[in-house]
Amino acid sequence: MEARNFQRDLAKYEDSGAVILGVSVDTAQSHKDFLHQGRTQLQIAADPDGKVSTEYGSVMDYKGSKLAARNTFIIKSERRNRQSLHRREASEHSEQVLKDLGELKKS
Repeated sequence: MEARNFQRDLAKYEDSGAVILGVSVDTAQSHKDFLHQGRTQLQIAADPDGKVSTEYGSVMDYKGSKLAARNTFIIKSERRNRQSLHRREASEHSEQVLKDLGELKKS
């Protein structure tokens, strides 16, 4: 549901100049399998060693397995400033990110 909502709103993100990139500790092959199921066309980067996810504070342990938490980071093009949006409801995640992007454009 979450990925489908981001996919549904992809044109709105593109219109706002935003790029959506998912990062997961899953393997590249698992991402290919997910994409081939036709659920989304979003870009997903594999981070199997957890380096990027750890740097962003998004690695969590779940029953002995390392997972990337479903956090969102809005990173301005200068890469100095980022806004962290942690643990959003999957059904509302994309709408909230679009709202936050709109607020950032006003400031």
